Amino acid sequence: MNKFFNIAITVVLASGLISCDKTRRNPGRAYMPDMAYSRAVETYAATDNLKNKGIHYTGLPVAGTIAREDMMPYTLKNDSAGYLQSATITNPLAAGAIDMKNAERLYLVNCGICHGPKLDGLGPLFGGGSGPFTAAPKNFMADDMKKLPEGTMFHSVTYGKNAMGSYASQLNTRQRWEVIAYIRSKQFAGGVADTATKAAADTAAVAKTN
Repeated sequence: MNKFFNIAITVVLASGLISCDKTRRNPGRAYMPDMAYSRAVETYAATDNLKNKGIHYTGLPVAGTIAREDMMPYTLKNDSAGYLQSATITNPLAAGAIDMKNAERLYLVNCGICHGPKLDGLGPLFGGGSGPFTAAPKNFMADDMKKLPEGTMFHSVTYGKNAMGSYASQLNTRQRWEVIAYIRSKQFAGGVADTATKAAADTAAVAKTN
């Protein structure tokens, strides 16, 4: 019995040694071949291949594409004419459709660091002159900013104004209008009388620019 057992062990070991003297390139049968042998895609190389074929692909969305759930894009140009025309534009969002708590959050995250949580232009980056910014950001509670039409404010946030850069990449169209609505709610927090004053100021500003 032991003799047969020893012979069997010898055969197994010999088979193992014989099978190891040759490099196997085939790993055998794959359980999920689509995952085991996925097709490699080299993005930039693929773009070069398209260019060689006369196809000019930039990877950007088609002009006029609107993100899902976003509003219609802002069409006025970033020039002096567009800036003047922006005074005629009003916030398309109904007051009741704006979540002011979220609008406040958007303001504090994107604007508060410069213009301050109290909208007084005393954000951490200026800090009354002690911060890294030497020029004071706009004080939204000042009379000149209360008279500024909301469309002009939106235009400035969209394209940037003076030292402030554009926030169109950080805030979509709806979010920018929500921030403007939040600023207006703080500027004219007194109610109907102040709202009427705001409307009169906006009308006067539009007439002046025309």
